[in-house]
Amino acid sequence: MNFLEERIMKDGVVKEGNILKVDSFLNHQMDVKLFKHMGEEFKRRFAGKNINKIITIEASGIGIACIVAECFDVPVVFAKKSQSVNIDGDVYSAEVESFTHKCKNQVLISKKFVGPEDHVLIIDDFLANGCALQGLISIVNQAGGTVEGIGIAVEKGFQQGGQIIRNLGYQLESLAIVDGMNAADGSINFREE
Repeated sequence: MNFLEERIMKDGVVKEGNILKVDSFLNHQMDVKLFKHMGEEFKRRFAGKNINKIITIEASGIGIACIVAECFDVPVVFAKKSQSVNIDGDVYSAEVESFTHKCKNQVLISKKFVGPEDHVLIIDDFLANGCALQGLISIVNQAGGTVEGIGIAVEKGFQQGGQIIRNLGYQLESLAIVDGMNAADGSINFREE
């Protein structure tokens, strides 16, 4: 069992509807030391890749992406879930459906922050159905950039997202892959590495 799986076993809570609450350390209250360990692990797993930018999606992936970006010594850009007065000029956009929030959002990245010269590592906290990742991949492709890899904190291996992304040919590295959960007894089963 790796460091993230151990933390999930210690502090994660399984809820009905295939929900894994990790808000005490990952996506509400954030354990920055844990994030640093995660960043170092992503740096190790993507060693040798020509990464010059980290991209994530608003909001829960931002904290992890920032620490990963520090490990790679590159900037981080996050896709916004709504147009605002802060986004000026042209944007790349994609529609994404959120498993957690049960809604669709148009996500946007300003064209001045991603382009053909970018070799991107996509980072996010969770992977369920893969919709957010497909949206971010679409934005990088629209910009003419290259997706060098995708790093996920927690993948729900019993849902289709991981298989979809791997079938598209991307290097997908998940630090913890949950193959099953039971809300009745709180048990969590992780995929063997």
